[in-house]
Amino acid sequence: MQLFNLVSRHNNWLSVRQTTIAGNIANANTPGFRAQDVQPFEMALEQARLAVAATQPGHLTSGAPDAPATELRREEPWETAHSGNNVSLEQELLKAGEINSGLRLNTTVAKAFHRMIMTSSKV
Repeated sequence: MQLFNLVSRHNNWLSVRQTTIAGNIANANTPGFRAQDVQPFEMALEQARLAVAATQPGHLTSGAPDAPATELRREEPWETAHSGNNVSLEQELLKAGEINSGLRLNTTVAKAFHRMIMTSSKV
């Protein structure tokens, strides 16, 4: 069931990133606006220090898992307009495509894992 937890955390991270990217796009013409992005998911997982579930008394644990922190960070711009705005619509649309791919991957993995559980429970 850790896989479902990981997929859920990744979906939450993708949701935060999608909101941040949408905010960047919405402010593309705002003078002085600086584009933002969230820290990479791998960094959020490292900070969370996910623990393996101890299902038997002899299993070792590494501590209780924390929720991954999702921090905003300044984005490195491709270009900066004379108004001081550094939002690149092309760059933001590429990120939106990455988010879409991540959500589709999570859905595929969760469906496959669910089918595997359902098949194994029929036996």
